[in-house]
Amino acid sequence: MRLALIAAAVTLAVSATPAVAAPLDAASGLKFDFGSTSSPLADGYTRVAHNTLYTADGGYGLDRTVGYRDRGTADPVTRDFTVSASYGFAVDVPNGEYELTVISGDAIAPNVTTLAVEGEDRGTITASTGAYGDYTGTALVADGQLNLGFGRDGRVNAVLIKPATAPTGLAATAIKATATPSVTLAWNATGSTGYEIYRAENTAGPWTKLGGSSEPAFTDGTPELGLTYVYAVAVPGGTLGAPLTVTVKDTTQAAPAVPEGLELVAASSKKITLRWRPVEGALLYHLYRDDRRLGVVAEAGYTDELVPSDRHRYRVVAAGTGGLSASSATLTSPVTAYPLRRMAKLDRGLVAVPTEQGTLVSWRMLGTDPAEVSFKLYRDGTLLTATDKTNYLDHGTGSYTVAAVLDGQEGRRSAPVRPWAAAYLDISLDKPAAGVTPNGGSYDYRANDAAVADLDGDGQYEIVLKWDPSNSKDNSQGGYTGEAVFDAYELDGTRLWRINLGRNVRAGAHYSPFLVDDFDGDGRAEFVVKTADGTVDGSGKVIGDAAANHNTGGRILSGPEYLTVFDGRTGAALATVDYEPARGNLADWGDTGANRSDRFLAAAAHLDGVLPSIVMTRGYYAKSMLVAYDWRDGKLTKRWTFSSSDHPGYGGQGNHNLSVADVDGDGRDEIAYGAMTLDDDGTGLYTTKLEHGDAMHLGDLDPARPGLEIVGVHEHTNMPCGLEMHDADSGEILWCVKTGQDTGRGLTGDIDPAHPGEEAWASAGAGLRTATGELISAKTPAISNTIWWDGDLSREILDHDYSADKLAGVPTIGKWDPATQTTVNMLTATGTFSNNTTKGNPSLQADILGDWREELIVRTEDSTALRIYGTPYPTDHRFPTLTHDPVYQSGIVWQNVGYNQPPHTGFFLGTGMTPPPASYLTTGSPLQARLQLREDQLDVHLPGVDRGEGQGRTGILPGTVRAVADGKIVELGATALPHGLFRVDGAAIDKALAGYTGAVTVTVTGHLTDGRTFTGQVKIRP
Repeated sequence: MRLALIAAAVTLAVSATPAVAAPLDAASGLKFDFGSTSSPLADGYTRVAHNTLYTADGGYGLDRTVGYRDRGTADPVTRDFTVSASYGFAVDVPNGEYELTVISGDAIAPNVTTLAVEGEDRGTITASTGAYGDYTGTALVADGQLNLGFGRDGRVNAVLIKPATAPTGLAATAIKATATPSVTLAWNATGSTGYEIYRAENTAGPWTKLGGSSEPAFTDGTPELGLTYVYAVAVPGGTLGAPLTVTVKDTTQAAPAVPEGLELVAASSKKITLRWRPVEGALLYHLYRDDRRLGVVAEAGYTDELVPSDRHRYRVVAAGTGGLSASSATLTSPVTAYPLRRMAKLDRGLVAVPTEQGTLVSWRMLGTDPAEVSFKLYRDGTLLTATDKTNYLDHGTGSYTVAAVLDGQEGRRSAPVRPWAAAYLDISLDKPAAGVTPNGGSYDYRANDAAVADLDGDGQYEIVLKWDPSNSKDNSQGGYTGEAVFDAYELDGTRLWRINLGRNVRAGAHYSPFLVDDFDGDGRAEFVVKTADGTVDGSGKVIGDAAANHNTGGRILSGPEYLTVFDGRTGAALATVDYEPARGNLADWGDTGANRSDRFLAAAAHLDGVLPSIVMTRGYYAKSMLVAYDWRDGKLTKRWTFSSSDHPGYGGQGNHNLSVADVDGDGRDEIAYGAMTLDDDGTGLYTTKLEHGDAMHLGDLDPARPGLEIVGVHEHTNMPCGLEMHDADSGEILWCVKTGQDTGRGLTGDIDPAHPGEEAWASAGAGLRTATGELISAKTPAISNTIWWDGDLSREILDHDYSADKLAGVPTIGKWDPATQTTVNMLTATGTFSNNTTKGNPSLQADILGDWREELIVRTEDSTALRIYGTPYPTDHRFPTLTHDPVYQSGIVWQNVGYNQPPHTGFFLGTGMTPPPASYLTTGSPLQARLQLREDQLDVHLPGVDRGEGQGRTGILPGTVRAVADGKIVELGATALPHGLFRVDGAAIDKALAGYTGAVTVTVTGHLTDGRTFTGQVKIRP
């Protein structure tokens, strides 16, 4: 505290304008001039008149109206003052310590004014006539408000407040460089009531508060030996003083030698154990994983308690009295926890399609089948053929059944099917009633996007269909729409349920992306969609407020938004939560009219590698947000949130569509969101910064390269690429075509056998390109969809004959002829229409019946039925059902989203292909097996499984036995031996683990003849 007399006031510049309170900035200091409402105000001061009372909005003021005097002297600060025998002044400031100055005096009278600070008596300010007392001291604020009290004469001319000055002279007075190190600090005293001590790893921070001290000294007992820290000291609430860098070592001693012999002791599915040779003079060892310090240990070994689902890089640094050694060599740990993906349990999907040559009967090979599986096809109970194919052209007709022959044993025959009545199957629909909007506009309904999943657990697909009102809108268009309606149907036309989203959800291509998948792994799929007040579920129950109407002229700009999980069997709502990403501030998304904010996408992604998660999104032109949810055990929980606002370079990168795949090979799915891709944990994997586009395609598009690729088109004319291919894992641009135009359409498919891989083509003059980007032709096929149809390995063109009058087209399938550069028609789906006007989308294309070829699902012209077309062509090629390929199955789920795109596979399916990789999946909860592996003999013990002899036994299918070693799926080439043993290719495991030491856990899986899956673990010493 300092009391002084000001004999003569300093002349200050005077403001000529009426007094207005200046913005208060407690960080840089506050100056208050007390007095009348009209006396001159010094520059930089805020007026406190005799009647300036405190308000929370103002943030400062007196506790009552008092008197004032204006002596008219030259100094605007001291000429006037407030006066009363007892009153107070309050100002809102952040908590902390402040330097306080109070000026008190009178030009024509002596003065004795008492002062209290935060309720504490600070004595009197005394001055003779014509002089001014100056109190200087500190004030500690702990409640967000500084309170002063004045009494006796109670004259106050001015109050000055500024943060307390940071301490100076910070130095390390002692460094204890032992196994229990410490650093002692000291600094110059400031007269503060206390000090706060902070530490960081570098001057950029972040700073961690270590503690406080009432004295100008402090001992840090928490540093680590050998590490370097930055210290700084502040008074409470003040700014940090000059930083001090300290290394915890004795500079007179030598650092220890580099640790050697770092090796892997064991890698289990739950932890990694390491060891190294002890270093002479080392007191401790610092462990680093992926260049981030894990901690410090005293012994020459360490166990990292983590789930090794990725490879990690470890290194060790020795610490001694003399500081740190150089780093050891780096050791990479193996992957020992690789997820076993849960996928749908399907039947054989037997179908019989009449053709001009007879009846084409086809059926599924499953992802759980061994490569050696064969089949027996029966007509009217009589064996028609025994074959290793998955289709057969019968020149007769009848009732067909099929049975798989597994490990020499014929399995159960399928349910019988008869040929369709025509080359297609019509599924009768129950069209919703027409309606009228609030402004008198009438509308009816047409069948639109569809999805398939096993809703009831019977091994067969059901169809979920979106009904689109005839007045549905693009987001850029105003006006009312009818209500969006969803139905579920069996393939025989039985309607399972109807869900009406209600008037508070607008209808259009971008408003209601929907997901149908088995999110909890119970064998039955759920239906997930964004809902609102007034949505009616399949049981007739209303979600939210049935009477609420948030519709303003056709736009929904306010009101709650929900996310609902529905029972796939009944349509009943199972859980409803607030929809995230939330609407928030409309302008953040790119405009204020809900054109940009109401752009939604959705996907099902196996983020944990085992079960699909729900991924809902919002925005792609400016701000983009994605939120992942899990539906497990009857609960809907949020997994993670991604916002481009927190990730520079990720804004404005989204597409009108997305894709899902495990692009980095860890068994867990990533989300390709246009020009950016997110990792399975919701963090940004990369952004190409090529910005928004209308189409993208993800798959093994160039089989000559490892991994997956993405082909995308881009809208903005200033982008260097209108059409490009990039690596799906790294984002590296592999080739690029600058179009200088809005490249609005793009497609890929192996349509030219003369060129390896999938060709790519686009609008805006990009031309037809090879998988490496070389120009084949300026002329291209249609840019709508590609479809596997005729049984060769090329993909066909799915398009439509568009009618502008009808705003729809008749779907067609054709084959691109590279020689003539024309498309040769193979199918015209007369009597049906495509969807989404010029885009020409089917309701769905997917492998839902029969062998691996895709079915075409379209609406009839009057939308009284969905029509399923199956291929009429036999084929010699055989693959497991495409829906047991993870990338393809994800594509079936997201196909309805935004601008529909065809699904792709995670392996190259085309001319010159190699066999697809072994599947790694289960269709139910796997059996836990006890395993023993001795050289090349594997013993599998399955508790509770009767593995008897003869027909009907439950046996392990040798061809399905495979291992996962270091994250790589290894075919074991198993052959059965007596007594439940198998001879396996142990060398294949050793090859996968080459370079590792210690005991490495390897997972072994396989399938049984009854369709179940087993899994177990063995420890391998490479």
